[in-house]
Amino acid sequence: MDCAWILAATGFAFAMAGTPGPNNTMVTASGANHGFRRTLPVAVGMGAGVAAIIFAVAAAGGTIVSEPRVHLVLKWVGVAYLLWLAWRIATAPVGVTGEGDRRRPFTFVEGALLQLVNPKLWVMVAGAVVTYGGSAAQGLAVPAAFAVIFGGATLASTLAWAGIGVGAGRFLANARSLRVFNRVMALLLVLSLLPVLGE
Repeated sequence: MDCAWILAATGFAFAMAGTPGPNNTMVTASGANHGFRRTLPVAVGMGAGVAAIIFAVAAAGGTIVSEPRVHLVLKWVGVAYLLWLAWRIATAPVGVTGEGDRRRPFTFVEGALLQLVNPKLWVMVAGAVVTYGGSAAQGLAVPAAFAVIFGGATLASTLAWAGIGVGAGRFLANARSLRVFNRVMALLLVLSLLPVLGE
């Protein structure tokens, strides 16, 4: 593992983590509805979940992501779960209390567990392990590097998107505009599944 490998893997990680997808859509909606501080647990959970999964897959030599039946199950379970999350976001109650609190935000555990069925993550993991996993010596150094790089990129991305959501939330002064925003976020979450459905 050298500087060129680290730079290439980091560039790939930020390109994948920074683009719109389930994680970023969810934290954007959460930022708008709950604020930055209350969105932190789910964002950190997403980063931890990505780090754990890519470490495990890279340590196993990528055999998990190359098994077609496993890929098929993950794909359809992920699609079903993300459609449920989209419904949850679209139908979220938007009544604002005196403290500005709107329903319970997603938790650290929910953010981490979402990664098990996040189709975009499995595409990213497969691409990373196949492309960069064989270019360094065997052992736990590469899986650990993957965990730090991809977990860190996911955390940085989700925090940035949560900030975008917080900014948008400042313009959503009434329940109607917040409800429209939530429905748009839910639609974007559904649209993020189209590349997965097309494979």
